[in-house]
Amino acid sequence: MQAQSTAQDFIPIIFQVIVALGFVVVTLFATHLLGPKRKTKDKLTSFESGVEVIGNARQPFSIKYFLVAILFVLFDVEVIFMYPWAVNFRELGWNGIIEMFIFMGTLLLGFIYVLKKKALDWH
Repeated sequence: MQAQSTAQDFIPIIFQVIVALGFVVVTLFATHLLGPKRKTKDKLTSFESGVEVIGNARQPFSIKYFLVAILFVLFDVEVIFMYPWAVNFRELGWNGIIEMFIFMGTLLLGFIYVLKKKALDWH
């Protein structure tokens, strides 16, 4: 027999959430009110890993960088689906092997499409 939960059982959790949120709010306001307020030219400039900013950040550059990054993520994420298959290889049997071949074939078709479109050519 399972005991029923009542609203009174959740009071400690609600109290903990209120205390945590209160701590965050108080800390944010306290640091804003008590912290130093010295605004200098050096503090207001952009900081890029210790290197001074040169030029405009809005300069156009080749879309190939984005394309390669997206393709990498796409094919890399597909590999993640192979891990559960490999772990359950014996339980899946021939159906699992056939489904993985279909999956790999689909990936191969996608890769051939990318090669045909010359998406990875940098010339």
